[in-house]
Amino acid sequence: MKNLDRIINNFKTNKGSLIGLLQDISDLYGYLPEKVLEEVSSKLNVALSHFYSLATFYTSFRLEPMGKHHCSICVGTACHVRGATMVVESIERELNVKAGETTEDGNFTVETVNCLGACALGPLVVIDDDYHGNLDGRKAIKLLKKYED
Repeated sequence: MKNLDRIINNFKTNKGSLIGLLQDISDLYGYLPEKVLEEVSSKLNVALSHFYSLATFYTSFRLEPMGKHHCSICVGTACHVRGATMVVESIERELNVKAGETTEDGNFTVETVNCLGACALGPLVVIDDDYHGNLDGRKAIKLLKKYED
């Protein structure tokens, strides 16, 4: 809690933005825990709903903890026309989650993104910070096996 108090005091002292405050909290916890948001709301006298409106508007914030491995599947135009939909469906089926969810064992968080900036490699999946291109459903499932614990 000392780190959280430090973040709150820094915000009060420097009159920073609420977005910056949420970024600091997210960096500390890896997401925005409900109890922490309630505490910060109380200490700063800012409506909890205001924090939630920011947290749900900006896609960089999460209200649930991330899995051990972060799997981003590009569904932008270049990847889409090369079969990204099949990659998404294969990964969702293999991990028994929908995009935006974390596996029950906490090993993977899966999300779709509009672009990963490597269109020539599409369909593209980034797991953690590793880019994997020219995938199809079968290759994607094989790729996931490398990251399973």
